[in-house]
Amino acid sequence: MVVARPIANKDDPAGIPICGQGVRLTASLIERLGDRGVQVLTVEGHPLVIEGEATLDEMLAALDRRFRRVTNDSLMMKVRDLFRAQIVRSMGESDVQ
Repeated sequence: MVVARPIANKDDPAGIPICGQGVRLTASLIERLGDRGVQVLTVEGHPLVIEGEATLDEMLAALDRRFRRVTNDSLMMKVRDLFRAQIVRSMGESDVQ
């Protein structure tokens, strides 16, 4: 797994991060981050496959179904597109048609 966002120092959040974006996580790095009090971090992609979890295509199809009655409303289509972009980002994808 690779760090998706810089990890801030909890004592100085505006200062130099203790781990930068793009760094590959190793067991020793994870242990050192834990020793520094890091409890949560964001990794690139969507590495966990959870049984029963919807796929990206399924989530986008469900979103389209929710907005199917307002396809002639340009403002609602912009709202749908915002949700679509967020879903795509949350799944670690960069571009989906």
